[in-house]
Amino acid sequence: MWVFIGGDLIVFGFLFVVYLGYRAKDPDLFARSQRALSVDAGAVNTLILLTSSLLVVLAMRAVRAADPPVASRLVFGAMTCGVAFATVKVFEYYHAIAHNHTPRENDFFLFYFLVTGLHLFHLVLGMGVLIFLRSLAGRAHRLSSHGISFAEGCACFWHLVDLLWIVIFPLVYLVR
Repeated sequence: MWVFIGGDLIVFGFLFVVYLGYRAKDPDLFARSQRALSVDAGAVNTLILLTSSLLVVLAMRAVRAADPPVASRLVFGAMTCGVAFATVKVFEYYHAIAHNHTPRENDFFLFYFLVTGLHLFHLVLGMGVLIFLRSLAGRAHRLSSHGISFAEGCACFWHLVDLLWIVIFPLVYLVR
């Protein structure tokens, strides 16, 4: 799991550096284009993912305490947050495309759709990981130390999804 997480950090880090290079070449275009984004939607999604990460932390605490009902409910709450994030993002994409802001418009929107789309893909993968984590949480009272370590790896992947958004939100939505 750590190799996968490290690889993802390298890929996103590379994308962030390339994005910053393009932004440095045409800061006015990036600033104008950025104003078309909904900072409110980005902020709501930030709060949603922070909440989901808190729920995963609490779920892992319940897994370690061998409390399957609580752990399972907490993971389900994190999954609900994931669905909420994806819903907000889909509406945000719909709004952007309805106003003719597509990847073909300019470099900013190319990066916007690329970076946020790749993040959304990771969120969907993370939802699969959370489904698996929920199955582990449901039998927390029977997990070996190896099973708990595996559950922790799942939680770390979800935290990666959150961490990436914490960088994407200010980088793409706020920093001018």
